[in-house]
Amino acid sequence: MNVGERMKNIRKQKGISADVLAEAIGVSRSTIFRYEKGDIEKLPIEVVAHVASALHVSLAELMGLSNGSLPEKISNIVSDLTSDRQQNVYDYANRQLKEQNSNVIHIPRTRIKLLGAVSAGTGEELQDDATEVDYTGIIPDYDYALQVNGDSMKPLFTDQQIIFVKYAEEAFNGQIIIAYVDGKAYVKKYHRNSYECQLISLNPEYAPMDVTENESFKIKGIVIL
Repeated sequence: MNVGERMKNIRKQKGISADVLAEAIGVSRSTIFRYEKGDIEKLPIEVVAHVASALHVSLAELMGLSNGSLPEKISNIVSDLTSDRQQNVYDYANRQLKEQNSNVIHIPRTRIKLLGAVSAGTGEELQDDATEVDYTGIIPDYDYALQVNGDSMKPLFTDQQIIFVKYAEEAFNGQIIIAYVDGKAYVKKYHRNSYECQLISLNPEYAPMDVTENESFKIKGIVIL
C-alpha cells in the first residue's frame, strides 16, 4: 500500500472529506484525489507531513513505517521542521539514495608472481622463475602463486584457478599443500599418521596418493585459504 492509498483509508476512517483535507493543506479537491490514486507518485516530504498533520496521524503512520524504527524517528523529527528545512532533509535523502544506487564495487587489479601450474590430477613441473601476470581480486600475503590444472580438488579449487602459497617444508594434517612427488608438483590435502602418509583429493573420483615410502616426496608450501 502506497502513501496515497493510506491517505485515502485514514481520511475515510476519520470521516474527513476530500474538500476539508484539501482546504487544510492548501490544494484543490482534485489534487487530493490525484494523491490518493497515485497519479502523483513521488510526493514531496513536506506535502506528506502536511497531510499527516491534517489527518491527525504521525508522518510514520502515513508513510507505513514500523513503530520505533529509525525511519520513523527520522520522520517524526521531519514533521516538526519548517517546510524549507523539510525540503533540505528530502534533498539530502534523495542524494544519498542516488549515491547508494550508483555505488559500484571495484575489485582490485594488480600483477602477481605466477610460478607455473600445479596439478590437481596428474602432476606438473614448476618453473624456476616466476612470471608476472595480471590478477583481479583480493591478494593475501604469499610467496608465490600457481595455476591449478585439473579438477581433483573440486569444489575447493576449480580448473585454471589461481591459488596463493607460502613456502613451507612441513604441514599439519588437513592442510592443503603443494607437494613434490617424482619431480612433479601437486596440490592436495595432507594426511599423515603413524602408518602412512597420503595426498588426498577432495573430488571423490580420485584415489588418494600414497607417498609413505616415496623418498622423492617433499612439501613445497601451504596453500593460503
